[in-house]
Amino acid sequence: MHELSLMASILETAEQHARDRGADKIHRIGVRIGELSGVVPEALEFAFETCTIGTIAEGATFELERVPAVCHCHHCDRDFRPTDWVYVCPSCELPSSDIRQGRDLIVNAIEISSTTTAAP
Repeated sequence: MHELSLMASILETAEQHARDRGADKIHRIGVRIGELSGVVPEALEFAFETCTIGTIAEGATFELERVPAVCHCHHCDRDFRPTDWVYVCPSCELPSSDIRQGRDLIVNAIEISSTTTAAP
């Protein structure tokens, strides 16, 4: 399950982001996952619960935004949502290899805070 290693990497990035800003708590991590990314969203959610135990992200919220696949037909000059693994334009029925979105795997939000106060 490569989602476990993906989540470990996402969490490492989030923790470094928090440390660089003097924070010691991660409250929320948001991720965009494309339909064609090869990532199973449910497995990534499970990996989040597993990987955050004992970290500064334990108890944090994991927000997952699913991004649909969108292709572009150069013949019709229009975008379309593929209905199968063969990306065929529904208007002209010609295949397209121009994928405009849906391969995303992006950390788009990290909410952090510091529970310690600086000495006077």
